Amino acid sequence: MSLQGDKPLDTENKDAIARGLVGLLKPAVEEIDERVKGVRESQVELRQQIDSLCEDLKKISENDPMPVELEPYVKKLNSSRRRVMLVNSILQNVQDRLNKLHHNISKETARRKTMLDPSSPSRLK
Repeated sequence: MSLQGDKPLDTENKDAIARGLVGLLKPAVEEIDERVKGVRESQVELRQQIDSLCEDLKKISENDPMPVELEPYVKKLNSSRRRVMLVNSILQNVQDRLNKLHHNISKETARRKTMLDPSSPSRLK
């Protein structure tokens, strides 16, 4: 494959392209990873608040019969809780994938650095 007419890319150009791609991808992956962590923390907080509210509503309805039926609201909260847990599961999968990608980018960056370092033992072979 060539990008310069019929001349194939030499190792230096390939390394420069790889460094450029890693340089572009790594910050984006790190930013997405941080945002996913933040969303996951918010999801956990939301789930805890929903659980607490559910418990409070159950206690209220058990202790003091009210003219307002609370059962539909408890069901809605339970439904919301399930959706939050589903989103949390999806976010966990996304974060796991991002962590893998981040690890692979770091590993590739380290490998490229050792290849480019003239004093590296692997280069002397």
